[in-house]
Amino acid sequence: MAYDDLPTERIDPDGPELDRLAPREIARHLLEEEARAHTAVEAAIEDIGAACEAAARALRAGGRIVYVGAGTSGRLGVLDAAEMAPTFGAEPGVVVARIAGGAAAVTEAVEGAEDDDAAGRAAVADTTERDCVVGISMSGSAAYVRAALAAASGHRVFVTANAAADVPADTIVALDLGPEVLAGSTRLKGGSATKAVLNMISTAAMAASGAVYGNLMVRVRPTNRKLRDRAERLVMRLAAVERDRAAALLRGAGDDVRIAVLMARGLDAAAAGTALAAAGGSLREALA
Repeated sequence: MAYDDLPTERIDPDGPELDRLAPREIARHLLEEEARAHTAVEAAIEDIGAACEAAARALRAGGRIVYVGAGTSGRLGVLDAAEMAPTFGAEPGVVVARIAGGAAAVTEAVEGAEDDDAAGRAAVADTTERDCVVGISMSGSAAYVRAALAAASGHRVFVTANAAADVPADTIVALDLGPEVLAGSTRLKGGSATKAVLNMISTAAMAASGAVYGNLMVRVRPTNRKLRDRAERLVMRLAAVERDRAAALLRGAGDDVRIAVLMARGLDAAAAGTALAAAGGSLREALA
């Protein structure tokens, strides 16, 4: 592989010499270049939509979203997976991230980890046909990711800035980002575009699996004062009750907003839980 041919290694001949710019000028130039990330995501929206549908199918079938990446790409997968419980009340293991080099690579560089194809295959050894495996490599060259996608079961999504990368996948999200402001540093535009794509995949999948009602996070877990206040306000809004009644319903529902709303309709906690389970966890379907 000729690394200097990779789009992520290109040097912008018209780019500024950063070491000659004042810090505020660097910030302004980076902001201007961020528009390219938005444009690239917009251009790939049909393929991103296909990835969202695959992820939603996986969760509805009892499967998982499995992110696989190295370096910045791997860390962004870890970040998105870590947000699923506090944002959507996702159970552990529903959205997981595998990063080259393991947990240590989240906070420090693990040299050579992205070149370990055996580790990539091992990272997806537990995947099944119900899963959606999302490999992330802006350069398209990370052996860890390439090997993982080749070995994975389930629907395989590849997110990259290298449209020419020959990687086995069912859905390819190719982002035309152009050279980075700092040549080769895909934590910049590449990172912004990747985060946007992962946001779309996970949010769409969670919405389809019943974690969202309207634009509300109805599976929120009230684990601190702010989230308890939010949960009570959700019950107040959806059940049309006052604060004290909402708090009491939440307590009786084991802090599950969806069950509390169903209890406001006259069900006890057990019957509300049964109705919710029969609706596949969807509050909208349970209320229908």
